[in-house]
Amino acid sequence: MNPALLLLSDGRFPAGGHAHSGGVEAAVKAGRVHDAATLHGFCTGRLHTAGLTAAALAAAAARGDLDPLTLDDAADARIPSPALRAVSRRLGRQLIRAARTIWPDPTLDQLAADRPRGAHQPVVLGRTAAAAGLSPHDAASAAAYDSVSGPVTACVRLLGLDPFQATAVLARLTPDLTTVAAAADRAAEAAAHAGTDALPAASAPLLDLYAEQQAAWAVRLFAS
Repeated sequence: MNPALLLLSDGRFPAGGHAHSGGVEAAVKAGRVHDAATLHGFCTGRLHTAGLTAAALAAAAARGDLDPLTLDDAADARIPSPALRAVSRRLGRQLIRAARTIWPDPTLDQLAADRPRGAHQPVVLGRTAAAAGLSPHDAASAAAYDSVSGPVTACVRLLGLDPFQATAVLARLTPDLTTVAAAADRAAEAAAHAGTDALPAASAPLLDLYAEQQAAWAVRLFAS
């Protein structure tokens, strides 16, 4: 595995992801996630919906066939929740700050100038992957992993979940991660010829509802 992919996928990478739970904090509060088994179910659903959509956008951005701003608009259209759109742009802004320091690239500089309030995180992730010399499939893999690693890590704090059990949840998701990354890579290849309509727009209505609910909470452990 390319060391750059390991670095980009590391939870300690300074892109702000550690402050976000991927919707699982609200799911815990609602009683839908309460142990390793229900966490696995939550992550499986998140991976095949929001995760697939993000992975395809990241792969398409890494390919470079489509203008990043076009992909950013496509990402915006695929995030119904205003709260989640704001989170995605905030994370994109934090990621691009780190990426421009670690892997200087004129495309990242231009994207930062064009979207001063932040481009969507999957688009930034894809351009960062390209700047780091990674493939579109690598970008898809990183985005897919990111979609589930955050919720799993958050549940160690939210539920007091045994870290070994939490890591086992991620390990059991390996086949799904492989499937989603491959599907995202194929979609990005199709989008190079057919445009952004070829990218998946899988929805997860509960994640949208949870994001809006959590944004109104006075007290919370995670920003989203």
